[in-house]
Amino acid sequence: MNAPSTFESFLLFESEKKIQIDKDTKVPNASIFTINKEDHTLGNMICTQLRKDPQVLFTGYKNPHPLEHKIVLRVQTTPDYSPQEALTNAITDLISEVSLLEERFREAVREKQEGDI
Repeated sequence: MNAPSTFESFLLFESEKKIQIDKDTKVPNASIFTINKEDHTLGNMICTQLRKDPQVLFTGYKNPHPLEHKIVLRVQTTPDYSPQEALTNAITDLISEVSLLEERFREAVREKQEGDI
């Protein structure tokens, strides 16, 4: 089979970086982020969070090939706000939201377990 080994889909090798940032030369105030060892799950979450930011003019992502474990994220922002700032803020907000979700889930499980006793 031509598919890569399973561990290659999530383990970074020594020479690999998690993220590569390139300035988009065709569009003003835009960057292209290549995120290794990630898929649609993270790409969709980050894009959705970026779209909530009023200073983000455009965001989109793609998975270049089904056998390549990376996503390519494009972000364009207003002139006074960098794409790197936007991405950092979006990730920080996502971490907060996921932490809140985890906390509420644990509370609901505790309440359910106490109700069954």
